[in-house]
Amino acid sequence: MRTKRLIPLVLATTLGLTLTACGGGSESSDPAADGKITIGIVGATPVQDAFKEVAAQNDVTVEFVDFSDYSQPNPALKSGDIDMNWFQHIAYLADYNNNSGDTITPVGSTSIFPLGLYSKTLKSVDDFKQGDEIAVPNDSINLSRSLNLLEQQGLVSFTKDTIAPTEQDVDKDKSKVTVRPVSAEQTVLSMDSVAASVVNNDFLDRANLEPESALAQDDPTADSAKVYDNIFASTEANADDETLKKVAGFYYDDKVQEAEKKETKGTAVPTKVDQQELKDLLTRYSQDLKDQTK
Repeated sequence: MRTKRLIPLVLATTLGLTLTACGGGSESSDPAADGKITIGIVGATPVQDAFKEVAAQNDVTVEFVDFSDYSQPNPALKSGDIDMNWFQHIAYLADYNNNSGDTITPVGSTSIFPLGLYSKTLKSVDDFKQGDEIAVPNDSINLSRSLNLLEQQGLVSFTKDTIAPTEQDVDKDKSKVTVRPVSAEQTVLSMDSVAASVVNNDFLDRANLEPESALAQDDPTADSAKVYDNIFASTEANADDETLKKVAGFYYDDKVQEAEKKETKGTAVPTKVDQQELKDLLTRYSQDLKDQTK
C-alpha cells in the first residue's frame, strides 16, 4: 500500500459491487482459466491504466476491481473473487494474516514510499542533541517503521533484535533522542514543539514539506524497510503461479514506471525483491508482531 494511504485495519464494510468468482480461494486453480487476470486495488490511478496497456501488449487481459477500503481485497482473494491484489505492503499483510488466520502470500514486489524525518530548525541528523524529542505516528505499523528509521540513523537503540519494534523496545539509556507518539496527523502540528517529526507522505502538503527536504528517509535496502515494500499478493495456493508472477513483473515496464513516477511526484522507490525473500520477511515480521503480545 502506498504510504499516503496507510491506515490501520478497519472494520469490513459491505462490498458495493457484485464480483464474478474466478476460482476457489484456498485451493489451487488456474487464475487465467477465464481468459483474464483480475487484480484488486484500493483507489485507481493512471498507474493502473498504464499497467493494463502493458499487459495487453503482452497478450494478457487484466481487469482491476477497485475496492472502497483496505478491509476488502484480502478476503476477496480467499473467496476467489479476484486472482491477485495490489494495495498493501508486507507489514500490513503480516498484521492481516495474524488477525484473520489467513495465509495470503506475496507474489512480487513493486516499490517503497520512504518515510521521512523532518524538522523546522535542524538541517542535518548530526544536529540532534542528547534528549531531543521526535514526534512519531502512534499507530502500531507506522510507529514501528518510524522507530526503525530513527535506529537506522543512530538516534535510538533497541533492547532486542526486531523489525517490528514498539516504544517499549527503545533502550532509553543508549538512545540519543526520545520519542513522542502522536496520531499521524499530529506529527506535522507537533513540529513547532519538538526537534523533528516523522511524517507520512499524505500529511506533507499540510506543512508545505517537500520529500527532498527530509533530514533522512528509511533505507529501502534494509530488512526493516523492505517489509514496507508494496506487493502483489495472492492465495498461498496460487502465489507461485507463473502467470501471476509474469503479470506482477509488468510493474517494472518503463511505461508503468513513468506513470508511477508522475503519480507519486518521484517519491516511489522501485524495488525488485525476490519472491522467496518477500515470503521470509512476511514470516519474520508476523512472528515479531506475535512476540509483541506475549
